[in-house]
Amino acid sequence: MNEIVNPIQLNELIETIRIAVRRRDYAGGELEIAKAMRDHPHSPIPHNLMGILFVSQQEQLIALKHFRAAAALDPTYLPARCNLELCASMNAQGSFAYSVSDCREVSSNPWTILYDEKGIGHVVRRKTSC
Repeated sequence: MNEIVNPIQLNELIETIRIAVRRRDYAGGELEIAKAMRDHPHSPIPHNLMGILFVSQQEQLIALKHFRAAAALDPTYLPARCNLELCASMNAQGSFAYSVSDCREVSSNPWTILYDEKGIGHVVRRKTSC
């Protein structure tokens, strides 16, 4: 009853949710994901998909909770990390990752934190070699 035993079922779920979001069938998508959460309680995939469903409904805070849950269940699951970063970003650009194939290359962070003599951190743009 987990993703190792039946990965085809979770891949079908990913495609089902893609279609549900495209059609704006959020209630139907939520039912499918809830069933998958019950059947695969230790898989990050249903939580990642639930996050995408909530982002599509402009519910960013709830979506963040699901992306965090997915990342906590499997810290190596790239779509959850990409979506968490995209959802938490102030200037989010791009689309959310349903699966690993949807993840775009993560660009290096152009910001760094510099601490002054009082120990206060300041966010500044990294210096580039160009």
